Amino acid sequence: MNIPGRDRLGSAPSGPLPGLPLPRWLRYLPIVLLAAGAVGQALAPNWVQLVFLFAALPPLSGLVYSPWQTAALGVAALVLITLPVTRPPHISDGDVVAVGAIVLFSVLVSWIRSRYTRDLVLVRDVAEAAQRAVLPPLPEHVGPVTCRGLYRPAQVGTLVGGDLFDVREGPYGVRALVGDVRGHGLAAVGTVAAILGAFREAVLDEPELQGVAARLDRRLRVDAESGLGREESEVEAGTELFATALLIEYAPQGGEVRIVQCGHPPPLLVRDGEVCEVDVESAPPLGLGSEVPTGPAVASVSLRAGDVLFGYTDGVTEARNGAGTFYPLEDRLRRLLGGRASPPGGVIDLVWRDLTGFADALQDDVAMLALGFSAPWRPAETGPVRT
Repeated sequence: MNIPGRDRLGSAPSGPLPGLPLPRWLRYLPIVLLAAGAVGQALAPNWVQLVFLFAALPPLSGLVYSPWQTAALGVAALVLITLPVTRPPHISDGDVVAVGAIVLFSVLVSWIRSRYTRDLVLVRDVAEAAQRAVLPPLPEHVGPVTCRGLYRPAQVGTLVGGDLFDVREGPYGVRALVGDVRGHGLAAVGTVAAILGAFREAVLDEPELQGVAARLDRRLRVDAESGLGREESEVEAGTELFATALLIEYAPQGGEVRIVQCGHPPPLLVRDGEVCEVDVESAPPLGLGSEVPTGPAVASVSLRAGDVLFGYTDGVTEARNGAGTFYPLEDRLRRLLGGRASPPGGVIDLVWRDLTGFADALQDDVAMLALGFSAPWRPAETGPVRT
């Protein structure tokens, strides 16, 4: 799963500003200006004074460098002011003292900034670890299923929003989930965590895919009754808590996939370079309760080696270009493939590049999950297997 972030939680990249790598040109800018000012003052006529540049550099370096680096650059500026070759003729001792005070003030600013930056990095690390625990990286293979997912939350600076996906292997096959919680951003993270937790338990316990959907539906209804997953104003206004979901199950016998759709966009089947929408009877979204006593309908699709199932959220199909046209996913993907087969990773890459080029800006969370089928396998967990 492509998620932006550092390679190792809790470690900040090295650089003048902890945790926030700066462009190389900005790190070297104060030093270059100091050297240029010294050369310019030495070569300029006596009536030219560049002391203002020496006085401005310490505050600039305080925003970029550590306190010790700021102090070193400030001392260098003071030395250049006092050297006969670079000292302007009209600079008094009082001016030198004033620049020295500016240097001390800049070091103090750098120390305060560094302290708060470290605290910010720590808070960011904790938030990043919590969000990765909710939506961990997707493995490349789960049983015989090749997985590739891409997630881009709409809210800048977060790793998890209102969309979700997961792929798990259990005694009843490999099961995948693609979902979209009402709302997006940090407000939806709690509901996302609840759904994923219920799904991971249901994968191990429920022999039927309909039972998995029922567990997720019950989880949301229980949370809605207790007021979880919603702001206080939403509870008072009676706003419903719900989520759309697409459930996919690869049977242990292989060669068949079962699909349950709860108010979610239907998946696409990519076969030999052709793209078609899988016909699935949709049930109500999770949290609203199924009107069918037997649960949502289950669609079965026979698979061939090399087939790819592509699940997505409405952040993909509701993306618009400058003319206000929605992104036509099925048609664009068919055109991108051009009759050529593609692995799950290739399908994800094609759609993502095309989507970002098509839409002016993505206003909603975007989640995509591509699953490729290879061969039958034996389930990882012992337990009954349907025939």
